[in-house]
Amino acid sequence: MTIAWLFPGQGSQAIGMGSDLGELPLAKSKLTEAEQILGWSVTEKCNGDEAELSQTLYTQPCLYVIESILTDLLKKKEYCPDFVAGHSLGEYSALYAAGVFDFATGLTLVKQRAMLMNEADGGKMAALMKFERSQLQEVLDATPNLVLANDNSEEQVVISGTPEAVDSALSQIKAKRAVPLKVSGAFHSPLMADSAQKFQVVLDNVTFNDALCPVFSNVDPTPETQGQRLKERLLKQMTGSVRWREIMLQFSELNINEVWEVGPGKVLVGLVKRTCPDITLKNIASLADF
Repeated sequence: MTIAWLFPGQGSQAIGMGSDLGELPLAKSKLTEAEQILGWSVTEKCNGDEAELSQTLYTQPCLYVIESILTDLLKKKEYCPDFVAGHSLGEYSALYAAGVFDFATGLTLVKQRAMLMNEADGGKMAALMKFERSQLQEVLDATPNLVLANDNSEEQVVISGTPEAVDSALSQIKAKRAVPLKVSGAFHSPLMADSAQKFQVVLDNVTFNDALCPVFSNVDPTPETQGQRLKERLLKQMTGSVRWREIMLQFSELNINEVWEVGPGKVLVGLVKRTCPDITLKNIASLADF
């Protein structure tokens, strides 16, 4: 059995996530450490106001902390993945699961990333469902300041760019559904270059260990274990596209026959189910899932 652990990103957060984990000694230790690093309580944010939890500043650290606790619980039960991948913010959880950095280092990086992305403005993102890919590519090629931010599956993508560019694209592309996302910046696009430059200063001071298992990076779907290469890929993630569809297509080639989504929600297993219908799927979001 070859197993991949997948970690969801921003958008999968939900009020109450991780609420059944808080009394476990392992979780208490991580939550206390997180509060010291963040200056606020993950537990309070996860059980508080939905609008506040949905703010990038809080969403990203909360997801990383909950996913890291779930990872630790799995490893305590002697489960280990053969491959890992994380969608956008989830890549940090994947790198933690692969032993590339420790919990505190990962959370410090996520905290800085969330602050920089929260400060970004002047951009827009929109999700498209069931569209004509060739038409989408034509519009992307013809529209300045517009990129494919998330290539999630054959039938679901996210575009990113200036508000004018995104609005222009939405008026041209025929899709069954188009949904503007509630974000302030054009994430995963060249418009995040200033934020990426500031983040590089933070990353330069961190050492990445070689991974214990291969990692699929968002900007490069080929599995990698070399720490420095994983670090270089992570830096490109803020301005680069999330190539999730390509990551999933690797699963069959690598004989991955089971996928576990470690974290809240079922977005990633849903994408895998439609792309790789023969793969066995599991969700690990709460104690009940153990």
